[in-house]
Amino acid sequence: MHRKFIALIVATAIAITGVSASQARAADTGDILGGLAAIAIIGAAVNHYNKEKRKDRASRQQHHVYKEPKVVHPHVRPVPKRVARYDLPQRCLRTYKGYGPNRQLLGPKCLKKHYKHANSLPKQCKVGFWNGKKVKRAYEPACLRQQGYRVVYR
Repeated sequence: MHRKFIALIVATAIAITGVSASQARAADTGDILGGLAAIAIIGAAVNHYNKEKRKDRASRQQHHVYKEPKVVHPHVRPVPKRVARYDLPQRCLRTYKGYGPNRQLLGPKCLKKHYKHANSLPKQCKVGFWNGKKVKRAYEPACLRQQGYRVVYR
């Protein structure tokens, strides 16, 4: 788009310059037609060049063949302990009455049972809420995510 616009501007400038110069010296129609023919040749050459570039680009994309990467280790390697420490069990996600109908929290009893670092979870992510009988406590998953934890299926 930009190349065509620039080519149009250059061709127009050359044509106007050629016409005004030929009028100033009172040239004949042959000079004017010669200038227009030169502009047409230049425009055709630019257009041909752009088409060739597009063909090259399209042909490179068409000949691309996806090769399956070689599998070096067919088994899945376990996550290192320092990383697995931040993986919370998905089975501890619960919907509690009194907190919200579609809001899930991580239950502390379940975390103590299925997550060995439950005592080191951030205290600011622990929320308390009234369930109708007493104050219940649980962990907010969004807050834990901000602290670097993630809920995973294990």
